Amino acid sequence: MSRVFVVTGSNQGIGKSIVKLLLQNNEKNIVYLTSRNKENGEAAVKDLQDLGLQPAFHQLDITDRKSIETLRDYLVEKHGGLDVLVNNAGMAYKSASNAPFSEQAEVTVNCNFFGTLAVCDILFPILKQNGRVVHLSSTLGAFTWPKLSKHRQDQLKDENLQIEDLEKLMKEFVNDAKDDKVLERGWAKSAYGVSKLGVSLMPQIQQKDLDIRNPEKNILVNCCCPGFVNTSMTGGNHATALTPDEGADTPTYLALLPRDVNEPKGCFVKSRKVTPFPPK
Repeated sequence: MSRVFVVTGSNQGIGKSIVKLLLQNNEKNIVYLTSRNKENGEAAVKDLQDLGLQPAFHQLDITDRKSIETLRDYLVEKHGGLDVLVNNAGMAYKSASNAPFSEQAEVTVNCNFFGTLAVCDILFPILKQNGRVVHLSSTLGAFTWPKLSKHRQDQLKDENLQIEDLEKLMKEFVNDAKDDKVLERGWAKSAYGVSKLGVSLMPQIQQKDLDIRNPEKNILVNCCCPGFVNTSMTGGNHATALTPDEGADTPTYLALLPRDVNEPKGCFVKSRKVTPFPPK
């Protein structure tokens, strides 16, 4: 029986490789390559078709709730829901950017954290039995952790932390950036790092909620670090970096966790191994 997959931000890099690996694993899978820009997405589909693969395509801008809702409605009408969601879409400013840090913080957190969360809010209700969710984070999230004040660390690792609390903290970071008091108020001065720190904390909170609300559906939510990968975001010319296909290995592994498997869940995974997060 075919399963329906959605990979956000998958017209290039790791996301495109995830689509490729999912289709190579089982050509009966229905895998949606999604892109904010329709032309770029359709070009990526053509690239994979040239390899003998048949991805589906749907436009998706994770910063636009209407766009996410349009995808949701399409998936319900066409397939009755969704089996696997891979949250790959994200962005980062180049190190040479002259944009004010306040702008970088707001735009980056809005896309990487709040955009991912919006996708979850809108698509989680249509996940089918034995659904799988994978968030892609970054090593920079872990590197950012020791740069936070103890107060911020205590807030973020509180075992009673809810998604609403995490949202509030991400908004505080953005507001503190606008006030030019990021360091003074206990944050690290890394818009991308803090945004991915938030993403890395999502699965454990979401998993608890799903286990309470829908335990019978056996939905597993995990987050992973793909490693340092040669992509347009990283510059694409690092001799020791992984290829996009290598970076896609762990997220693809998590997306394909068998239906009768109950773990890992609510975890941070690196190189297919569960790693404590926040880091000790």
